[in-house]
Amino acid sequence: MAARLTEHTDPELLDGRIRQTLVYSLPLRTRFRGITVREGMLIEGPAGWAEWSPFLEYRHAEAGVWWQACVEAALIGFPAQVRDRVPVNVTVPAVGPQAAWQVVAASGCRTAKVKVAESGQDFAADLARVEAVRDALGPAGKVRVDVNGRWSVDEAFNRLRELSRLGLEYAEQPCAGVEELAELRRRLARAGLDVLIAADESIRRSGDPERVVAAQAADIAVLKVQPLGGVRRCLELAERLGLPVVVSSALESSVGLRAGIALAAALPELPYACGLNTAALLAKDVVASPLIAAGGEIAVREVEVTDTGDWAASPERAAWWDSRLLEVDGASVDAASESLPGFSAASSGRIGQ
Repeated sequence: MAARLTEHTDPELLDGRIRQTLVYSLPLRTRFRGITVREGMLIEGPAGWAEWSPFLEYRHAEAGVWWQACVEAALIGFPAQVRDRVPVNVTVPAVGPQAAWQVVAASGCRTAKVKVAESGQDFAADLARVEAVRDALGPAGKVRVDVNGRWSVDEAFNRLRELSRLGLEYAEQPCAGVEELAELRRRLARAGLDVLIAADESIRRSGDPERVVAAQAADIAVLKVQPLGGVRRCLELAERLGLPVVVSSALESSVGLRAGIALAAALPELPYACGLNTAALLAKDVVASPLIAAGGEIAVREVEVTDTGDWAASPERAAWWDSRLLEVDGASVDAASESLPGFSAASSGRIGQ
């Protein structure tokens, strides 16, 4: 398979260790996170395929952290696993109740994460969606909601009180700030509402994830490999935080999901189903056998990139990604050399950086 490279690709990036880079463009089955197409770059190194796919609006510093995760996967590989299957949830986009019911029923999963607080929708739509998901799962299934920090403390308290009658496993990032989460958690406890709080953005985008623990703002930590700089960094962070962990995806292809599976497989304890079944949201994938759940689990296995015929990005988009990588790579390699065992800027192939 020929590498998809443009004249903008730095040849030093490919010197010795990195074998090729490819840029993908994958349509989604349903609008999710405000997008209908997911783009990213695939890197082939001596340890296998890796993915770099920071969202288009992310600035250089944040995108550079995602690159460090890619460096780890391509050049170092993943740590030893302690399990060979990972339990996962089905992710339900902000669709109508009938579509939500069908997504859950077809998934085979016994846990569902439901997107709520979508722009342009009201709480009545959220409630109808969660009710449909509860009906599809039955009383024994587990329902969690993902708010992406879009509720105030008052809104979160009132809406979680309403949703709690449906038996929530937890609410993910109901408010944006750590202090808001802490206040909400105290109010829920005073009201006798048994709704756990999971922190996502407050861990991966705050710059100070330990504040979540210090403020007693969450019961669960949601960890995502690319946004946090790699599997090993996530393992270290999980140990420091001391909270139960849910491993989730960043809406990657199956190549990126493989890193999330590696983290979930390496954690000493995994008490909750993980949000790693998001390849099911893609209309196509970059591998012949996508990492999609069977019976509510994903097997820990390697993935191999297929021919680029139906998923390669246009030459213009590939050039854009090449240029973007050049803008963040140098500083990220320096940072990676300080944190990844066996890695250095020299061994990365960027000789003379």
